[in-house]
Amino acid sequence: MVAPPDNDVLWARSLHHTHDGSPALLGVSLGVRDGEILAVQGPRGSGKTTLLRCLSGQTVPGEGEVWFNSAPVHTMSGAARERLRRDRFAWIDPEPSLVPELTAWENAALPLLLRGTPHRAARAAALEWLERLDIGACAGRRPRALLQAQRQRVAVARALAAQPAVLFADEPTAALHTADGRQVLRTLTSAARSHRLTVVLATHDAEVAALADRTVTLLDGRRVTSVAATEPEGRDTCSLSV
Repeated sequence: MVAPPDNDVLWARSLHHTHDGSPALLGVSLGVRDGEILAVQGPRGSGKTTLLRCLSGQTVPGEGEVWFNSAPVHTMSGAARERLRRDRFAWIDPEPSLVPELTAWENAALPLLLRGTPHRAARAAALEWLERLDIGACAGRRPRALLQAQRQRVAVARALAAQPAVLFADEPTAALHTADGRQVLRTLTSAARSHRLTVVLATHDAEVAALADRTVTLLDGRRVTSVAATEPEGRDTCSLSV
């Protein structure tokens, strides 16, 4: 094994993986620089989610290597990969996966509390991000009392409050209306740049990919191109609606 370049916080080489005998990744290699927002673009079924799952240690590739800060993720034990995901990574799904018994702020604070962060500090961080995502008024509500867009903002707040080294976002606005999705994405990318977070964002939408610093395109499990993107301007706001 050869360690990755020093300026790459994530590095993958020749990743191969199959699902039920069907190829999902076919020799994908890439590097993600510290503080970079990288979009992984491609149609549904192109291997985007599988790639993010391999990079984040959720899935061990059938072949190939994944490195995080010069540590070989692909050879770590299951317990070590779980600790890595808890302490250094954050993940946003297309659909918000919230604990129904917890309030919005408790859901947003959960990763910090699981790490052992003092209750007051975890609550303050959660409330700060809920406010920044325009749902501070919902902090005491449980998920069933929230709109879909509000629940997804709680999931984004949970990821950002944890201050991860790398945030993986798998089609994070797929279930949102255009205006809601645009506001959430601009908050996410603005926060990532201001806090020097590394983000790997999977999307099939070219407009979403344009918010990233660089785009890698997958097609049928293969990497087909990599382009730099123009940095977005400003941050817009919107109101929640059904």
